[in-house]
Amino acid sequence: MKRRLFIGAGALTLAGGGAYWLNASDTAVGSSSQAGFGAAVAQTTAEIDTSGIVEMALGSKDAPVTVIEYASYTCPHCATFHNNVLPQIEKNYIDSGKVRFIFREAYFDKYGLWASLMARCGGEMRYFGITEILMKDQGAWLGEGDPTTVVENLRRVGLTTGMTNEELDTCFSDNGRVEALVAWYQQNFTRDNMDSTPSFLINGQKYSNMSYDNFAKTLDEKLAE
Repeated sequence: MKRRLFIGAGALTLAGGGAYWLNASDTAVGSSSQAGFGAAVAQTTAEIDTSGIVEMALGSKDAPVTVIEYASYTCPHCATFHNNVLPQIEKNYIDSGKVRFIFREAYFDKYGLWASLMARCGGEMRYFGITEILMKDQGAWLGEGDPTTVVENLRRVGLTTGMTNEELDTCFSDNGRVEALVAWYQQNFTRDNMDSTPSFLINGQKYSNMSYDNFAKTLDEKLAE
C-alpha cells in the first residue's frame, strides 16, 4: 500500500491507514529522543525517492572542516544552540571559510515536521532566515501545542519572510515532499547512528551538544590536523 501524508486543516490525516500518522498524543513537543517518532513512522522507506531533498548549508564548499548538525525545530536544546552558539561559529569559522555547516532536520513530532516543510518551501535563500526565526521564537509558534494554532503560527512566519498564502497552501499540501522528508530523516539518522538532538558530525566524527568554547576547541583541533 502506498502511504501518504496530508497536511490540511491544521493536522496530519491519512488515506489508507498508513503508518506515518502522528496524532495529537504522539511524542511530546520538545523531545530530543528519536524513539517516539521513530516508532510512529513506517520503517520501510527505501522505495521513497529522496533525491530531491536539498542539503541546506552555510559556508564554502571548499572549507577544510564540515559540520553536520542534526536538530529538531521543537527541541529546546537545539534552539539554545542556534540562538547562542551557532552565531559565534558563523562569525568566527563559517564566514571566514574555515567551516561548512550543514543543517539536517530530525522529526520527533508533527510540529517539527511542519516547521521543516515550511522552512524548505521558502527556498534555499530564505531557509536559514526562517530557521533563525523558528528557533528564536520556538515557544511563541508552538504555544500550547494546539495543531490548528501551530499551523496558523507557521503560516504567519512564512508570510513575514515573503511567502504568499498561495505558496503556503501549496507547501502544506505537498504530500510527496512530506513523504520524502520523513524517509530522508530516517535514512540519515540510521546511517549516522544518531539518537538525540542536537548532535553533530564534525569531519565525520560524532559529537553531542557542546558549549561554544568546547565547539571552538574541537574545530581548532580539526583545522590543525
